[in-house]
Amino acid sequence: MQSSVITFQEDFLELCQHIRECGLVAFDTEFVSDAGYRSELGLLQFATRERCVAVDPLEVPSIATWWEIMADEDTTVVVHGGQAEIRFCVQLSGRAPKKLVDIQVAEGLRGRSYPLSYSAIVERVLGKRVESSQTRTDWLRRPLSPEQIEYALEDVSHVLQVWDTQRRWLEKHGRLSWAEAEFDRLIREIQNEERVAPWERLTGIHKLPRRDLAAAQRLAQWREEEAAFRNRPPRRILRDDLLIDLAKRRPRTLQQALATRDLNRPEYRKRIEDMLAVIEEVNRLPEENLPRRIKSRREEASSDEQVISKLLALALANRCAELEIAQSLVGTNRDLTELVRAIRGREEDADTKLLSGWRGEVCGELLRKVLEGRISFRVSPDNASTPLVFEEYPG
Repeated sequence: MQSSVITFQEDFLELCQHIRECGLVAFDTEFVSDAGYRSELGLLQFATRERCVAVDPLEVPSIATWWEIMADEDTTVVVHGGQAEIRFCVQLSGRAPKKLVDIQVAEGLRGRSYPLSYSAIVERVLGKRVESSQTRTDWLRRPLSPEQIEYALEDVSHVLQVWDTQRRWLEKHGRLSWAEAEFDRLIREIQNEERVAPWERLTGIHKLPRRDLAAAQRLAQWREEEAAFRNRPPRRILRDDLLIDLAKRRPRTLQQALATRDLNRPEYRKRIEDMLAVIEEVNRLPEENLPRRIKSRREEASSDEQVISKLLALALANRCAELEIAQSLVGTNRDLTELVRAIRGREEDADTKLLSGWRGEVCGELLRKVLEGRISFRVSPDNASTPLVFEEYPG
């Protein structure tokens, strides 16, 4: 298998044509997430059956052709923990991957640990050891050392072989369709995250009165624009907690604004006049132009819901142990709470993820019967494969 670092546009386009002809490629990225407004790509790595190649995006003038391939319906792209790679594709091309495989997700459907690191998966599936010595590398600094390049290429060199083994196992055990559904869900969730307005991610936003909410929305919009203009992470323009504090107090003067101690820091103080201008606009808004208060997406579970969710968690853990599948991939505590609310009729539009698709096959009916009182359970004998035995009442 040949390996190299591509720095010229024509070589990159030749690689893209090779990938198209193969129809299957392992893909990974190295990036820096805390330097600019968005994560910045430092290296792209690709592996087909014949080639293992790194591409330097700081040298190649345009890598747009790759995002076109990643979003087409003809090329299967295999990744490990590919949230960042999906996000790059969505952000840089406006399109989502069509045929994506994630070996981290696939492994969660073959065993009880999720998520597993790349090195752990390679060792478990292939019995090979992978070094992880360059995890703190600044991938934007040049030149990259031979050791850095070797580390980066190893991140894709075993991926296709791992997926070959996983795919055969998943097909044999009737779980390949589960994996494919979960790959699609991962893509959809990241697409939905990208559509969320910045202010919606603020902690405590749903508790604000209407004018305070308007201030938070406008300050968040100003922060995004300022961060994009200066190519800095939004939190370095104004921290979330300080933004909410300003929205609640809505100060009119510099002295009032500086009543919050941390706003005295130089990086914040030099922009306070801009913040005060935003707040003044909100203070002048007519009442009828204020936004409506928003309902929290994550309402705190009641005491009863917490108790019932813990009971369901026992059933879910036991079922996952029986099937040798990762419980953290099947369902979270939040998923269990939403299921309780849906079945008890508290929320008609609650997300019933645990009752649909492959999760419904794994545990949906069991959890429903537990909630409806049609199931009893007891401790298993010492030599049993699971800690509990769940039995349905006759009739």
